Amino acid sequence: MQSFSELLVEIHGHVATLTLNSPPVNALTRTLNDELTRALDQISEIDDIRAVVLTGAGKVFCAGADLKGRAEVIKGPGDLPAHSRRTRECFHAIRECAKPVVIAINGAALGSGVAMAASADILVASTATRLGLPEVDVGLLGGCRHAMRLFSHSRLRRMALTGMRVDGPELYRLGIVEACVAPEDLMATAMEIAQTIASKSPVSTRMGKHTLNVIEDMSLRDGYRYEQDMTAQIAKTDDAKEAQAAFREKRAPVFTGR
Repeated sequence: MQSFSELLVEIHGHVATLTLNSPPVNALTRTLNDELTRALDQISEIDDIRAVVLTGAGKVFCAGADLKGRAEVIKGPGDLPAHSRRTRECFHAIRECAKPVVIAINGAALGSGVAMAASADILVASTATRLGLPEVDVGLLGGCRHAMRLFSHSRLRRMALTGMRVDGPELYRLGIVEACVAPEDLMATAMEIAQTIASKSPVSTRMGKHTLNVIEDMSLRDGYRYEQDMTAQIAKTDDAKEAQAAFREKRAPVFTGR
């Protein structure tokens, strides 16, 4: 993969770790926005990568939109719609990445940071995590629709209308994150989940994530029918046959991604 200026990329085995690296608080600059989108699009088409861990450098995951750089991005007619489109696509790049994304929220995730978290497949938090929608304090909105995938009606509106922040232990209590661990244990916890995903058939996890995305907004009848159809397709793959043979023979499967 190419190198980036505000995004660190490391690949260990079949897991890619993406680290937001835009000091001091990993605000979502245009550069970071475009680099994250580009990296996830590349990962979708790199067969050797089977899972992704997304985190932030330093003590903040993402402090939200880059308000200080806004004037440089939005200068004339057409700039605001283009900026809004790029931002939307960054979040969709996480959700639509062909490989499952585990997000390790290492600190405050505000506004755009919440949208990133809500776009990931599996969430892990540290005790230093804080999720919030502080846009009300600067006369803006941001990330509320994405946050609706995580929070209940009342909690979401309280966050949006008051700027209330929700910490890691409360996120775990609410069932929003899979774990809330000490900061020093966060990456190991996220990596363990990602490596478990990477040990499965890449065909199955790729098609499985795609199916989960598609059926999310479907009715029960239509969604389960679609899932059944996708299961039938997966069953025809070499990996599915290998998984079943390995199960019968009580050995570890060897997947080829076909």
